[in-house]
Amino acid sequence: MGSCSVCKTRFNFGKALSKVSVCFTMIVIFTYFFYCLTEFCDSAPRPVYDRQFLNRHYNVMDVIDDNLRPSEHLSQLPETPTRWNSTVLSTRTALTVAVKQVEGVGRQMSDGIPVSNTFGSKKFPQAIIIGVKKGGTRALLEFLRIHPDLRAVGAEPHFFDRFFDKGLEWYRNLMPRTLEGQITMEKTPSYFVTKEAPRRVCAMNCRTKLIVVVRDPVTRAVSDYTQTLSKNPGLPTFQNLALKNASGLIDTSWSAVHIGLYAKHLENWLQHFPLSHFLFVSGERLVSDPAGEMGRVQDFLGLKRVVSDKHFYFNQTKGFPCLKKPEGSNRPRCLGKSKGRPHPQIPLDVLQKLRHFYRPFNLQFYQITGQDFGWDS
Repeated sequence: MGSCSVCKTRFNFGKALSKVSVCFTMIVIFTYFFYCLTEFCDSAPRPVYDRQFLNRHYNVMDVIDDNLRPSEHLSQLPETPTRWNSTVLSTRTALTVAVKQVEGVGRQMSDGIPVSNTFGSKKFPQAIIIGVKKGGTRALLEFLRIHPDLRAVGAEPHFFDRFFDKGLEWYRNLMPRTLEGQITMEKTPSYFVTKEAPRRVCAMNCRTKLIVVVRDPVTRAVSDYTQTLSKNPGLPTFQNLALKNASGLIDTSWSAVHIGLYAKHLENWLQHFPLSHFLFVSGERLVSDPAGEMGRVQDFLGLKRVVSDKHFYFNQTKGFPCLKKPEGSNRPRCLGKSKGRPHPQIPLDVLQKLRHFYRPFNLQFYQITGQDFGWDS
């Protein structure tokens, strides 16, 4: 009888052990399949959407919204969306819209969640607006951004003058994504007067196309001063900054005067780039004939002439051209309040001294560029 009890106990223990073994085996198998499925999902290729998918989900007439920013330090500078009729926008514009919207999703999910982006790629700029400050560079960039085959950084990267130590990969990551055939562009007017900039740009790509927007250096200096005065009301008068106290000679160390020595700055750039790589845009003609100057710029960049006179109207209040109201928008697009400020009154004799000072530099600039900008007539 005792023997049977022992056998029964052993049998029950064996049965329990068998159940435990089965459960353990099932857990191992389940864990194995779980990790296999996880690895499969991680290694599976991301979806690549074709043109039909994009055309189905993104209307060509969608707003081209450039709210996304290339870097956190640029994130608070707004841009204005553009929208034009279908005769202007190419099929590629639909893809451009998709790129921007997908990038926007990627930014929203950037808190530790990787988002695969298969639309376009970030490239170094093929063209750079390198100058000059207060010459009309912002207007030129805004006019160019109408073109569906060009994408530009909205804020000024200042890579080749301030942030060069961050490296080229950092710079490329600031650029917007572009599709095949689109041009990447950026604008930083201070490059033109930065001694190291030409060598650094050439180290990136000596075939880069360079655009310089120039303006009467006297008017440009007054505009520069006006902008600084708006930020610092306690600034000395224009004449006190432009003239050396003792001699009354022009003070070329003042940046507002120094920038206007276009020939000197250009000579520095010509040590690294041939003249054929430059386009010199007249800031005055950009105001009086924006469509004509934009035609020259588009030709220089190898773009179809999309931006034309039908896009512009002259704003009498601001004193410069604005973009007409895009389709679907309630108002036209003009540059911000900081553009078109009234200039302070400068003594006539000070302006005459400046004109006399700049004249030989202007003539040298005309000779180098082969263009007479008419500042001394």
